[in-house]
Amino acid sequence: MTVAADTGPATVETIVAESFQEWSKAISTSFVPLLATGPTNSSFQGSAFHGTMRARVLGQISVVEVTAGPHTVQRTPELIARSTGRFFKLSIQLAGSGRLVQDEREAVLHPGDLSIYDTSRPYQLTFDDDFRTLVLMFPHVLLDLPAEAMGHVTALRIPGDEGLGQLISPFLVRLADNLEALSGTNGLRLVHNALDLVTTLFNGELDQLIETGRDPHLLLLGRIHDYIEANLGDPELSPGTIAAAHYISTRHLHDLFQEIGTTVASSIRQRRLERCRRDLRDPVLTDRPVTAIAARWGFTDAAHFSRIFRAAFGNSPTGYRNEAV
Repeated sequence: MTVAADTGPATVETIVAESFQEWSKAISTSFVPLLATGPTNSSFQGSAFHGTMRARVLGQISVVEVTAGPHTVQRTPELIARSTGRFFKLSIQLAGSGRLVQDEREAVLHPGDLSIYDTSRPYQLTFDDDFRTLVLMFPHVLLDLPAEAMGHVTALRIPGDEGLGQLISPFLVRLADNLEALSGTNGLRLVHNALDLVTTLFNGELDQLIETGRDPHLLLLGRIHDYIEANLGDPELSPGTIAAAHYISTRHLHDLFQEIGTTVASSIRQRRLERCRRDLRDPVLTDRPVTAIAARWGFTDAAHFSRIFRAAFGNSPTGYRNEAV
């Protein structure tokens, strides 16, 4: 395996695997632990396998262009049990085709098509021929949609030539063609813009599912999520105000969030911290004081904000702003 290390802000890390064994190790290191198997036909020779990954890591987001020969990867329950962290992976097919299976759904992806999958549940990806794809991997919290709701749209094929996919797919394809340009604060801003587009795309898919199925549970969660997002900057946002706005008890609200593995307060805090982190790295907001950014997202106590920001990200807000990406 040959590796070009990231030696500067304009350098993309490149991994070249010269055997299937090297490839299997490389993909588990670059993403999450995976079980890789080669083609089942007798002509396959593991030593003849070819695979290349070109990657940039910006903040918590990995942007990886994958070019390789036919093989299958699986995220098994055993591997999940030994893993920490919960991530989404967005796949954009660039060349060849791929087949994604998760949550009893199957998506066959052709160039330009998109699909999303969750590393905290089993999935399988199969490529029958040479292929090229772009993968964005990011923690659940970075996608402004409830993880439980996203379980209804994993392994759905989003066509790249119609609807919202026709608008969003070209932007993501251009990321793959310009990885070298994704550097510094502007690169981080670009990939967060990409996630904003992805949020819009899957919010539209969820809206369609809710309208079609009229699932009252999903409908309520969606309304609560939208309300929280619209009021993140309000320091008075609380379980009581959220429950009152939706004519439910605070107990019912807490039960809803317990079902998706979090609490109301934790969800609000995480989303506010993430907005602050993004603003601190936004070149457009360089001159805005840290306290103003904190207040913009509902943190009125500067000392408290500094403590929880450091606990979450390992650095003070000012130190984080000054770090090189």
